[in-house]
Amino acid sequence: MANEVALAGMGLRERKKFQTRRRLMAVAMELFGERGFDKVSVAEIAEAAEVSKMTVFNHFATKEDLVLRPVEEHIFDVAQVVRERPPGESAVAAVRRQYLRSVEERDPSIGLDDEPLVVQLTRLIMETPVLLTRAHAALVHSSELVAEVLAEETGDLVMAQVAAAQVMGTRATLVRENHRRLLRGDPAEEIARDAAQLAVRAFDLVEHGLGDYATKA
Repeated sequence: MANEVALAGMGLRERKKFQTRRRLMAVAMELFGERGFDKVSVAEIAEAAEVSKMTVFNHFATKEDLVLRPVEEHIFDVAQVVRERPPGESAVAAVRRQYLRSVEERDPSIGLDDEPLVVQLTRLIMETPVLLTRAHAALVHSSELVAEVLAEETGDLVMAQVAAAQVMGTRATLVRENHRRLLRGDPAEEIARDAAQLAVRAFDLVEHGLGDYATKA
């Protein structure tokens, strides 16, 4: 469904590029699944996809991009939502709103797409150290971007970084839970039914502060 929506808004040229990238990713995922990420070369991916090696590099600068492009395309999403939030809305509320909208849309970027290729991609990232490290770097970058927006507004970089770490850490934890269930084999619709309620609880905890949370008896 997500792919159909994406294609519907594209012109012919963009659609062909999208379909080529999709095919290259699918071929790469199949080879990575069979032999492991480190044991497959770009040349072998090109041969299996029946295109030139240059064609692969025209769409993906590195082999890692074949896996991580869908992840890194969303690095700026949360910072943009925080920057463009309406007057009177807090940063926490803006991030919660964006996340809940993503749940409603069954957004693959937060682990709510159980299409086989998406599940395979998620598993590959989790099981390949070099990919997991780069995915974590993307998360850190996303948090830094949010902190920059908040620092511009408040003039206090340190507190902006603290706030961004809390908000983005909460969001990342929610996404990890979605991924955990996705890799366990739970249907995306079932995960989504719980994701919204879990998000409300989690962001409420951030919004109202830890306070006496987990006070030891």
